[in-house]
Amino acid sequence: MNHRSSKRPAKQEKLREETVPYRTNGKGVDGKLKFIDLFCGIGGFRFAFERAGCECVFSSDWNKYAQQTYAANFGETPHGDIHSVAVADIPEHDILCGGFPCQPFSIAGVSKKLSLGKAHGFDDKEQGNLFFSLAEIIEFRQPAAFVLENVKNLKSHDQGRTFQIIQNTLTDALGYHLHTAVIDAQSVVPQHRERIFLVGFKERRAFEFPQFPAEGPKLESILETDVPDKYTLTDHLWKYLQEITPRSTKRREMVLVLV
Repeated sequence: MNHRSSKRPAKQEKLREETVPYRTNGKGVDGKLKFIDLFCGIGGFRFAFERAGCECVFSSDWNKYAQQTYAANFGETPHGDIHSVAVADIPEHDILCGGFPCQPFSIAGVSKKLSLGKAHGFDDKEQGNLFFSLAEIIEFRQPAAFVLENVKNLKSHDQGRTFQIIQNTLTDALGYHLHTAVIDAQSVVPQHRERIFLVGFKERRAFEFPQFPAEGPKLESILETDVPDKYTLTDHLWKYLQEITPRSTKRREMVLVLV
């Protein structure tokens, strides 16, 4: 017997993003939206936002090797530790981008810190409280929007209490309309890499995260053929990895990272 109703639910009409125009905060070149790039790494956010026609007015990352790569990519060296920069010295901007450190919240990071007897989450005094540095900048500059990124485990860390604090800070305390989604990068790069994205708007607007294809490029499609020897595994190491892979795969403990 078929128990399904013959009536179909009414199709909801999608909201259109036409009601609230974007406005720039003053000095963008040719009306471009300005953004800042915090915890910028080698510049993933900047690549995307500049491709979309935005202008970067400030960047920051404390890691010297990330700074070197960022400088090679964009011709400017990011500022260092965000704590060393006064909030008032950060330029006005329309969009704040920030992939705040994930180690205090990631499964691997928490496990490592616990094994070393170190604090994790917000109790990690070196990296765990950097979200609140973001919140301080957002409160002072009041950007029209922000995009934050972290590990998937941020949502479940400390039985969900960590994420609840972040959500309450961004919505109740700072007054932003928040949208969140876990997105797997495997549709655009050959790696299974789930990250949570938090997108906030000061003024309410319709927003939907994009839909990504189920499958992306294969690893062989990005590997270079003419590779310097320093990036090539030695015969001895390659033999060792081949020998332990069956055992490690069975235990789900083996991860190969190709650089």
